[in-house]
Amino acid sequence: MLATISTYELIDEACELGQAVIKSDVYQQYMLAKKELQADPDAQEKIRQFNQLKDQYEEVQRFGKYHPDYDKVSKDIRQVKREVDLTETVTVFKKAERELESLLNEISEIIARAVSHTIKVPTGNPFFDNMSCSGGCSTGGGCGCS
Repeated sequence: MLATISTYELIDEACELGQAVIKSDVYQQYMLAKKELQADPDAQEKIRQFNQLKDQYEEVQRFGKYHPDYDKVSKDIRQVKREVDLTETVTVFKKAERELESLLNEISEIIARAVSHTIKVPTGNPFFDNMSCSGGCSTGGGCGCS
């Protein structure tokens, strides 16, 4: 690949943008929440239990409701998942994770729109992602794609 000076400049700018994200409050809050979650023995135990049950659940799902432990394993995994989700360090981490993802999605959209308004950008929201013009339009461009 032939790289020009402008390509190198673009790579440098991308690296600077990455460093700006790392220095942002959103990223710092994410890293703090991640460390607190990793240091929370109660949360880690619940996550470990959930992962063990998830393996059992996948095994039971192979046979569906005909598996003798289907009801018990299904109930247990829902209960443990709820316990995990209600753990404070987990909720704080998930919130920080969503905020960081939102920032990254916003940056991706700004970059894509600067290049072209027809570039599809994943938003993290399946409803909006599926509304993009990805070949199934059949209206002859009526939805805005060309």
